[in-house]
Amino acid sequence: MENEDITKNLDANDQNPPIESLQEQVAVAGLYENWFLEYASYVILERAVPAVEDGLKPVQRRILHALNEMDDGRFNKVANVIGQTMQYHPHGDASINDAMVNIGQKDLLLDCQGNWGDIRTGDGAAAARYIEVRLSKFAHDVVFNPQTTEWQLSYDGRKKEPVTLPVKFPLLLTLGVEGIAVGLSTKIMPHNFCELIEASIDILKGKAIQIFPDFLTGGYVDVSNYNDGHRGGKIRVRAKIEELDKKTLVIKEIPFATTTTSLIESIIKANDAGKIKIKKVIDNTAKEVEIQVQLAPGTSPDVTIDALYAFTDCEIPISPNACVIIQDKPHFVGVSDVLKVCTQQTVKLLEQELQIRKEELMEKVLFSSLEKIFIENKIY
Repeated sequence: MENEDITKNLDANDQNPPIESLQEQVAVAGLYENWFLEYASYVILERAVPAVEDGLKPVQRRILHALNEMDDGRFNKVANVIGQTMQYHPHGDASINDAMVNIGQKDLLLDCQGNWGDIRTGDGAAAARYIEVRLSKFAHDVVFNPQTTEWQLSYDGRKKEPVTLPVKFPLLLTLGVEGIAVGLSTKIMPHNFCELIEASIDILKGKAIQIFPDFLTGGYVDVSNYNDGHRGGKIRVRAKIEELDKKTLVIKEIPFATTTTSLIESIIKANDAGKIKIKKVIDNTAKEVEIQVQLAPGTSPDVTIDALYAFTDCEIPISPNACVIIQDKPHFVGVSDVLKVCTQQTVKLLEQELQIRKEELMEKVLFSSLEKIFIENKIY
């Protein structure tokens, strides 16, 4: 009888399944769609695309913030800076190191000490424990101001980090940027420091502006199809090739996005394919780029120069694609529009700083006047 009762109870339980099983069921396809959208949004906003306000990706912003916290005027080991930055950036030391080296090689925001690699040759930087860094004076002057910074909690809630830095200069256009997110990418060319300042002045005067890329590696650039950096535009960058004598050509400057190593490899590959005729390639690059191309007997220097541009990396096309985060959404805009936003923000930040300074001076005046009243009336 007892066994029969147990059987009956079990059957009754089977007919009344747990409450959890009656909850709304979501199809796996729906879950993956939502998860993918959340992941794509995270990569776009938090990793790959810069914000228009300061022109920085989150990892770059966190590096600069960490350096500012550590700043005492002396150089810091990059390994220590990476450790400090990991309090804000939870994506590993390798990405932080790569981003810091990239900023340092552009020689604007960071003072670097040690072997930081060479963008011309493609040589990498020394290990983080061997090289040192600190903020440049320019960075101190134009990037930081705690009074005009909007703050948020770090990923673990232990510290505060800037939402964006109050940058009073178009860093995004000066440094350039490249990033690949989910479903979109960004590629903004670097521009000339002085030309950006002059263009910003023209914007404030209400004049029309036009700005074009400029590269640390030198060379020539054809901007006839630049299209203000919009999607669909294109530029062509060329090496600077000179004729040393009838048997030797010298490459003095290389195109942007190439290195001396990749350039030499492309020349050798073109020679092996029979597209150009050369005897030897010698890399004499030291402080300045110098690649000697020794010609085969009976070869015309002018014809070889044309062939180098046609069949090697001495000339390459680049397609800019200006995508930035504006109000938490990616937007495809022109570089002149980015400069206008940066210029207007600079004016706004300067007004805020002047207002803060005025309030501080007023407080000082009021305190001084109260002090005077207390002394004159012997209230003390």
